[in-house]
Parts: sequence; C-alpha cells; structure tokens
Amino acid sequence: MNIILLGYGKMGKVLERVAISRGHTISHKIDLNNLHELAGIDPATVDAAIEFSSPESAVSNLTYCFEHHIPVVCGTTGWLHRKQEMERLCMQKSGAFFYASNYSLGVNIFFHLNRVLSNLMNRYTDYEVSMEEIHHTEKKDAPSGTALSLAKDIIDSMDRKQGWVNEHATEPSLLSIISLREAGVPGTHTIRYESKEDTIEIKHTAHSREGFALGAVVAAEWIQGKQGVFNMQDMMKF
Repeated sequence: MNIILLGYGKMGKVLERVAISRGHTISHKIDLNNLHELAGIDPATVDAAIEFSSPESAVSNLTYCFEHHIPVVCGTTGWLHRKQEMERLCMQKSGAFFYASNYSLGVNIFFHLNRVLSNLMNRYTDYEVSMEEIHHTEKKDAPSGTALSLAKDIIDSMDRKQGWVNEHATEPSLLSIISLREAGVPGTHTIRYESKEDTIEIKHTAHSREGFALGAVVAAEWIQGKQGVFNMQDMMKF
C-alpha cells in the first residue's frame, strides 16, 4: 500500500518503520510544518491514511480524507466530542473510517476482559471500582483515550456508576480515574475492585509504541475495499 502519515511525531516515526517492515510505502509525511503539501497529493495514488496528529488537527485531517475518498485509520485522542460529526461525514462521502483509542492488540484484549469483569462485578456491590492510567509527560490529554474507553464500558455495565471524574471520586455514583504523567512511560492502565476483604485488579502495561503502530498498520490493511465506520472489535471479532 501507499500510505500517507498525517502527523509525524514520535508515533509517526514508529508507524513509518512498522509499515515499511510490512512491505508498504510511505508516500507522504504531513505535519504542521508542511500542511500545504496536502493540496498537491493525487488521491488516486494513495491507498490509506494513518492519522496520529493532535486534537487540534484531527478533524481537518479526517475531513480531507473523506472528501478525497482516502480510507483513514485514526488514533488521535482528545477530539471525540466531534466524532459523531465525522462519522456522519464519512457515511455521506461513502468513505472508510477506522477509529480506536488504542491500537494495541493486547489492549483490545484488555478491553474485552474489562467488559466481562465489569458485567460480573455489577452483582457485587461491596466492591468499589477505580482506575489509574500512567503515560509519558508529552501526552496532552487526560484521562487518556484508552482510559475513557475503559470507563465507558464500566459505566455501561455497572448500575451503580453514572459517570467519571479525573480525581478521587467523592460521589459513589462516579468512577475515579487517576491520571499520572511520568517520563518514558508508553502507557499503563489499571482497573481495581476493592472491598474490605480483598482486591481484584487487572492491568495492561505497554513496553513500547511498536504494539500501537502494528495494530494501526494492520487496521489500514484490513480496511482496504471497505466502506463505513469501523473499530477494533470489528477487526478482532470480539
């Protein structure tokens, strides 16, 4: 495939390396410094775009892809208040849009475990659930997109939780998410159920960005020839 990278920071460079290792070509690398080059790209020469930019750039990048009929895989977080708008535009343009808050295959298995466990723990009201997420100091949004996905599944599954706060919760109906930022941490997410008697904990620790990049490139391969809005559950068939 010929792939456009929309966003060429640390993650973009890992995406480039992984895509090339799988036999693909990076035809263009676009960031804020050369955004004007988008206008000169022939969409017919592009098979997919992978979008890992910033919350400020994601919507315009996605709009460009839909309007030029370029399948797009997006992993940018912090802009999801406009996600439904982008999904509608994708469908209007008969495009292909793959979004995930986290492309790690391991994290998506973790998402599945979280859904199973939260459904089970809905019955056991003596356990208080909380979450902690740790990321590198360069990460701009908090909680992380992965934490928000985990939180949504917990809230959807548990009758006693109605929302979340990014601090220690004082209301029993709110899920506590603690966000920590530490140098060099790709991403760690911990979900904890505590009672007076014991603690149940599930945890995912990323060791590098390679796993995120591999999942995104595999998604770009998978989306070829498709139309619609997709996510990791569609690809992994949970």
